[in-house]
Amino acid sequence: MQNAGGIRLWKGIRAVVDPCHVLLLSASLPLLAWRLSGKQRFHNKEFLHLSLHRSSWLFLAPLLTPPVPVITAPPCLLCPEGAHRFQWIRNLVPEFGISSSHVKVLSSPVEFYELLKVQIKAAKQRVVMASLYLGTGVLEQELVDCLEETLEKSLQAKGSPDLRVSILLDYTRGSRGKKNSRTMLLPLLQRFPEQVRVSLFHTPHLRGLLRLLIPERFNETIGLQHIKVYLFDDNVILSGANLSDLYFTNRQDRYVLLQDSPEIADFFTELVDAIGDVSLQLQQDDTVQMMEGMIHPYQGDKVAYCEIANRRVMEVINSARTRQELLHTKTFHSSQPGSSPSSQQGSQASGIVKPEPDTWIYPLIQMKPFGIQIDEMVTETLLTEAERDARIYLTTGYFNLTQAYMDLILGTRAEYRILLASPEVNGFFGAKGVAGAIPAAYVYIEHQFYSEVCYLQQQERVQLQEYSRTGWTFHAKGLWLYLAGSDLPCLTLIGSPNFGYRSVHRDLEAQVAIVTENKALQQQLHQEQEQLYLCSGVVSTSTFEQPNRYVKLWVKLVTPLIKNFF
Repeated sequence: MQNAGGIRLWKGIRAVVDPCHVLLLSASLPLLAWRLSGKQRFHNKEFLHLSLHRSSWLFLAPLLTPPVPVITAPPCLLCPEGAHRFQWIRNLVPEFGISSSHVKVLSSPVEFYELLKVQIKAAKQRVVMASLYLGTGVLEQELVDCLEETLEKSLQAKGSPDLRVSILLDYTRGSRGKKNSRTMLLPLLQRFPEQVRVSLFHTPHLRGLLRLLIPERFNETIGLQHIKVYLFDDNVILSGANLSDLYFTNRQDRYVLLQDSPEIADFFTELVDAIGDVSLQLQQDDTVQMMEGMIHPYQGDKVAYCEIANRRVMEVINSARTRQELLHTKTFHSSQPGSSPSSQQGSQASGIVKPEPDTWIYPLIQMKPFGIQIDEMVTETLLTEAERDARIYLTTGYFNLTQAYMDLILGTRAEYRILLASPEVNGFFGAKGVAGAIPAAYVYIEHQFYSEVCYLQQQERVQLQEYSRTGWTFHAKGLWLYLAGSDLPCLTLIGSPNFGYRSVHRDLEAQVAIVTENKALQQQLHQEQEQLYLCSGVVSTSTFEQPNRYVKLWVKLVTPLIKNFF
């Protein structure tokens, strides 16, 4: 496979990567093909090992798969020279250019929680919150009380109330137990029925006999609504944190606030609305029902339901992408020398002239049940294109990388520093029953990956680090990319995906790629990364010789069978 075209990885998608830039297919195409530049090839030893142990079947794919025509996007003639190298992402999703002064990186759960309350109280037009679930403790009740107070103020204002509250949660997780997310939100629905909407997403894969037989908690392994987005008027918080007291106190995650960003807030409002439209609607009597005319997720036709969901979500992505392209064209032409004075005056008359964007936001959506794989495509391409001497810091609360991500990490040339949870800070540590064995399963998966790194003699290039902090758990996820020769990251991924099988294949996920040329924002992102990695130790062979790393035989036997469910 070491030919002039580089190597080809086949896993249901193919993409073409040029050494200078990436030519991606349209987001509507199910396949994406790529070709690595000549610098990024496997050594004979690495190639032989990967092909024999994991990937030999992949090389039959060109014989079994019909050729896919490569549709190249023309270069952006409007972009000035020197524009950032990641603009290829806008071939798939909308590109939002903003000022770096509108981006704030948060560092602690308490800061996140206090910001949520402040933003809820200040909201005038909309509160949109998407999460896995809402907890049932005192801190969560305080959030609900803030919503009630803000809704009451809106109701008492002159004229009809403007404030709308839309909450999207997962059905199975949000319905667990007698006191749950639903019972927490019912008072809001009952008191403000015209202003509040609570949508509960139910995966189409949990249906029929499977739905009847799998007990509570275990049914959540089939698929979830996992997106975490919290927006208030034109302010958006992207995070991996859920609305639960642990995430407000001692569960470390990541959080970025995008201030005064109406286009981004509109996009995520429309996205949550689209998922809400294909979800079950909570009623005032704690029952649920679908919107009129909508196919039921587990009682109706599965294929038809997924097609409708795909269409609704892709409409949001494509319409926003079209709007941003038109705005990009209009802004560029109005800012050029020789443009008509009237057009310049018109843009100034609409308000204060916004500063030139130095930061770009790209929303990356992954909903494999609906056939949407944008986040997967972009993440794999970023890993593929990472050049020699570039550094990638990748963190996940649950280390269970997909095979494709592992292959790319082991087969490309960038340096990797992968941060994961030590067993003691794993969210399942100390859990009762079978769940209590999950940290040991993660240790087993980590040990297997580390052994492969050692086999390939990649310990210097691919380094594992374990987060450890007394009294805390670890849930942070994301990626920071440092280009060769740079001490600061120019790109970060932040959101809900864990880079594992669930994130790619089972759950609804969303994150954003933040690309910035601003040194101050790059410094913020760098400090965020450093703060997380300071609480970690480097993994070595001796790590797995410690008594607390002992993995029982039954866990080793079961893990390969169940690793795709957690």
